[in-house]
Amino acid sequence: MLIREIRTTPLFTARDRTHLREILHPKNEPECRNRCSIAHAYLAPGEASRPHRLRTSSETYYVLSGEGVMHIDEESAQVSAGQVVYIPPGAVQSLENTGEDDLVILAIVDPAWDAEDEEVLD
Repeated sequence: MLIREIRTTPLFTARDRTHLREILHPKNEPECRNRCSIAHAYLAPGEASRPHRLRTSSETYYVLSGEGVMHIDEESAQVSAGQVVYIPPGAVQSLENTGEDDLVILAIVDPAWDAEDEEVLD
């Protein structure tokens, strides 16, 4: 049985400026047969991720709490807790926290996130 605890997973700031805990990634778990990786991430009030794209992986954000604006290519939309956002491969994306509390998401990347696949654009 594989169980991960968010609180004990190391926190770091990713290249896109998102504060992140990689809670499940097949490269770290030999018994994990998933194609996807899952990260628990947040942006503090007033913070925004840098524009970036995943060349070959899609990404799905599930907003756990907070509110913000999601930017995908030329589109922007308000997002808040309980919403899911799909980001296709190759799309330029960024997320900004416009609320008064942390904007917290689960980021599911398929196939699993790989540094070589990510391009930060600013």
